[in-house]
Amino acid sequence: MMNYTFLSATILLLLITDPVGNIPVFANALKHVPPERRPKVILREILIAFGLLLTFMFVGEGFLRVMNLSELSLQIGGGVILFLIALRMVFPSQGVEIDDVVTEPLIVPLAIPAIAGPSALATVLLLVSQQPDKRMEWIGALCVTMIISAIVLVSAERILRVIGNRLVVAVERLMGLVLVSVAIEMMLRGAKTFALQLMHT
Repeated sequence: MMNYTFLSATILLLLITDPVGNIPVFANALKHVPPERRPKVILREILIAFGLLLTFMFVGEGFLRVMNLSELSLQIGGGVILFLIALRMVFPSQGVEIDDVVTEPLIVPLAIPAIAGPSALATVLLLVSQQPDKRMEWIGALCVTMIISAIVLVSAERILRVIGNRLVVAVERLMGLVLVSVAIEMMLRGAKTFALQLMHT
């Protein structure tokens, strides 16, 4: 089991929700929305994503029981998902990530999956299932993550003008490299726990 702190959980959630990497996605999805309306749309989508992730924090354990999933399978599965997400960050596909959105986007594709994607949902489930006594810390980490995401995404157009697309991609790849290490660590710890369980059976 990986023991997270408030700081490490916040960093992990920031790496997974990837506000810097989402800058081009948000800019593309909101280009048909009037500039004065964009901050409201971004904040609304972040609140929707926050609500979904917060819900998973409270129903996560029940969800695992209903689906008959163990914490170990969630840890290994979460590690695999994080690894795939990290690879996409390090080696981004060419072209636009999402189709042009002509009307104002609602929930899809910004709140889900850009912010609250499968990896983020799996991570909050993992945090709560492994250390349920720290639930308030995880809620605090999620709040900090969403606040930082809001600041970055509301300022997305200014950031793009100042640093340009190339530096955004470079930062995202660096974050992807860190996330690859986190994902491998999760899988290795899960595999070690599984091996120990086999030895004791």
